[in-house]
Amino acid sequence: MPEASQILDRVLVMEMVRVTEAAAISAANLIGRGDEKAADAAAVEAMRAALNELDICGTVVIGEGERDEAPMLFIGEKVGRGCEGEAPAIDIALDPLEGTTITAKAGANALAVLAIAEKGNLLNAPDVYMDKLAVGPGYSPGIIDLDKSVTENVEAVAKEKGVEPAEIIVCVLDRPRHDKIIAELRGIGCGIMLIPDGDVAGVIATSDEDTTVDMYMGSGGAPEGVLAAAALRCVGGQFKGRLLFRNDDERQRAYKWGIEDLDKIYDLKELAKGDVIFAATGVTHGSLLEGVKKLRGGKMTTESVVMRASSGTVRWVKSEHRKT
Repeated sequence: MPEASQILDRVLVMEMVRVTEAAAISAANLIGRGDEKAADAAAVEAMRAALNELDICGTVVIGEGERDEAPMLFIGEKVGRGCEGEAPAIDIALDPLEGTTITAKAGANALAVLAIAEKGNLLNAPDVYMDKLAVGPGYSPGIIDLDKSVTENVEAVAKEKGVEPAEIIVCVLDRPRHDKIIAELRGIGCGIMLIPDGDVAGVIATSDEDTTVDMYMGSGGAPEGVLAAAALRCVGGQFKGRLLFRNDDERQRAYKWGIEDLDKIYDLKELAKGDVIFAATGVTHGSLLEGVKKLRGGKMTTESVVMRASSGTVRWVKSEHRKT
């Protein structure tokens, strides 16, 4: 278990929850409205405003894109009201609305998420795809390997769990690019939980026995991979990630952010090192968290989870919000 960070000790865990709550509530006003961009913009603006109320000097290392692509919460943006003084310097990985399409269509598992760590402890991942493989806590180190086949990874987990491969349930994004993975899983009789979007929640599901998900496989956004790794860093589990590049432009983007070995397989602790705090608030109802609920009289309720690596603590937070 990593030692507690004196820097992060000054940043109250509950303040991270307030940030994700603000983003979730703003995005929830656009659930089912069919406008992905508007929902995302609402979450971004609310999260940025909440971060700027904190006594921190934060640098966004995983955000909405580069400065010329995103007006707010872009990579390299400074947030917090402490950058002119002696406030703690922290790196922030965030996705104000993980599941924009889900929110626009009123689907399940949309989240507002962020992770913080001391400067230099979160991988500054470029906005490219990442091949991901994850398993929950309780398994021997190195039980999963991106250089092994789908079948070999499932068999290794099944053997250690003491069950047949057919009893393993694997979460996979429902995308045409995963047809071969899905076919191989079905060939060995695995159960497959196909999700339309939201692979952060999919990876985290491996750490919660109530979801029945044993493993996560497939490719998705690299920034989301860092966020998911930060969550597993707090609660245990294993994660492997390898960046995927479709063209020279994406390779140059990786070089720009200091990544030299384009074929490297990243371990959990290489994506999120040291003490890490992860927070998420449900936007729509899902397997991990309840979504924002609007009640009579203008009241709303939210459900969040906040985790810390140094203590291994997981807090589930239900909040009631009243209009003021």
